Amino acid sequence: MTAQGADRELEGVMSAQARTAEPPLVVEHVAKSYDLDGRIMPVISDLSLILRVGEIISIVGPSGCGKTTLLNTLCGLLLPDSGHILWHGREVFGQPQNVGYMLQKDLLLPWRTALGNTMLGLEIRGVATAEAEDRGRAMLDQLGLHGFADHYPSTLSGGMRQRVALARTLVNEPDVLLLDEPFASLDFQSKLLIENDTVGLVRQGRRSLLLITHDIEEAVSLADRVIVLSKRPTKVKAVYDIELGSERTDMMAVRENPGFSHYVRSIWADLDVVRQ
Repeated sequence: MTAQGADRELEGVMSAQARTAEPPLVVEHVAKSYDLDGRIMPVISDLSLILRVGEIISIVGPSGCGKTTLLNTLCGLLLPDSGHILWHGREVFGQPQNVGYMLQKDLLLPWRTALGNTMLGLEIRGVATAEAEDRGRAMLDQLGLHGFADHYPSTLSGGMRQRVALARTLVNEPDVLLLDEPFASLDFQSKLLIENDTVGLVRQGRRSLLLITHDIEEAVSLADRVIVLSKRPTKVKAVYDIELGSERTDMMAVRENPGFSHYVRSIWADLDVVRQ
C-alpha cells in the first residue's frame, strides 16, 4: 500500500469509529522538527498510522530516518509540531496511560534483583508489596525465568536481562506496547525465543504492539502489518499486510512459510530505493 493508501485507510477507519471499537492509537498527519542552533531540521513529515486492538505493527526505515523520534512523540516524551495523536479516541498531551515503552537497552537497576526490577513500576503505582511480588514472580515464570527472581542483572545473560526488562514492562498490564529495537543486541536463538514469548503474551492479552526494528525478517515474522518509512523527513512510504497464517506464535515456523521471503524481498526493495 502506498502512502496515499494509508491516508485513505485513515479516513475510512475514522469514519467507521462510531460503529466499531476505538483503535488504541491513531496518528493523524504528525510532523516533528528539531531546532539546532537556530536551524530547523525536519525529522517527521505528515505521518499517519493506525494501531488497532490486538494488532502488531512493525515499522522499518533507513537508519536515522526518525523512528525513535516517532516513538518518543507517540508516548509523550516529545510534542509534535503539528497533527494529532489520539489514544483511545482522545488527544493526549503528555504521557498516555496503560502504555508500556521498552528500549533496546534493558536499563535494569544493578542493585535490584530480577524480581526487584520487575516490580519497580508496580511499586511506583503503590501496589501492595505482596501483590507486586506475586505478579512479578508470575511474569518472570511466564517468560522462562523461573528460579532467577533473586539473581542480579550482572549474573544474567543478555537474553535473560531482556526478558526481565520485558517482564517489567508487561507486569503493569499495558494495553499498548511501544518497543524500540528491543531484540537488536541478542543472538539469533535468544531473539527467536523472546520474540515467541512476546508475541504469545501480546496475542493472549489482546494487547496492541508497535515495534521499531531494523531487521526486516523480524518485522515480517512478528507483525500483522509492516510500515516502511521514507528517509528524513520521514513519512509512510508503503504498508504491507502480512498474511502468513492465523497461528503466528512460532517464529521459526513463520520464517519457513513459503510467502515469508516474498515479503522480505519486497520490503528490502522499498528500503533500497529509500536509501538512494
